[in-house]
Amino acid sequence: MRWEYESPEKNVFLVDGKSAWFYVPADHTVTRVPAKQSTDWRTPLALLAGEVKLSRICARVDLANAEKPEKDGDVVLSCRLKGSTTKAGQTAGKDATDSNGDMLFLEIAHDTSHLLRAVVRGSGGVDIEFKFKDWQFDPPLPDSFFRFDVPPGVAIVNGELPAGDPRVNP
Repeated sequence: MRWEYESPEKNVFLVDGKSAWFYVPADHTVTRVPAKQSTDWRTPLALLAGEVKLSRICARVDLANAEKPEKDGDVVLSCRLKGSTTKAGQTAGKDATDSNGDMLFLEIAHDTSHLLRAVVRGSGGVDIEFKFKDWQFDPPLPDSFFRFDVPPGVAIVNGELPAGDPRVNP
């Protein structure tokens, strides 16, 4: 998987099967994380990379009737992320109804069943939204497109960026 961003700052996120790479050219560093050891499943990236099932990250999945889809007829699902906390500081469980924990909303197209939008709503009031369109399955791309070649003068940082790091701002 490869995602390239132009704003808020230019960066590249690439998963090559062994490692996840996060490169911000302005920082002259690239962070390399073993793909199977990544623990930050609060974004839809893990789902898109095929690395995780909803049952692994969601305490529960329901229809999100209160969330309006961008297109009439589409469906929005809600997922309270496992390990998120409620107002009382309790870990969200199967019957948690307090909406103050971290939530993932997935908008699914009624006509194609494609993922159109994913929103991570954090308990701190921060939303991260991903929109998808023009899905192409197995397009012809060279293998080199999914290989990260470290540019000269760029430092490699091994490990994982802490959750909430402002540099991880897709």
